[in-house]
Amino acid sequence: MSDVISQYFWGVHEVRGGGLMCVFSIGQLVHHKKFDYRGVIIGVDQTFQGTDEWYEVVARSRPPKDQPWYHVLPDGASHRTYVAERHLEPDAIQERIDHPEVDDFFDLFRDGGYSNSLWN
Repeated sequence: MSDVISQYFWGVHEVRGGGLMCVFSIGQLVHHKKFDYRGVIIGVDQTFQGTDEWYEVVARSRPPKDQPWYHVLPDGASHRTYVAERHLEPDAIQERIDHPEVDDFFDLFRDGGYSNSLWN
């Protein structure tokens, strides 16, 4: 379990350990390839950290558990999603996300991404 890294809004831009590197970083805008929504990453798990029950019910495409998973605030929604890396790609629009929790995590938006002044 020591190789598992879970980070939330602390300015992680690269997560390494156990031989894996996450492609996306906290504050980065992404697009869900399968369900066609935009969002912003608020957390990164180096490997799947949900329950087996959740995985069986929700992760129907059976993405790998041993790859990075991301906590995402979807644009135009009020819920959060937990997404396997293989379902995400960089967001081409690079505009602000409309989600009620964005300001709880970030206070800056520039150059097509979010950050928090506390990270600097």
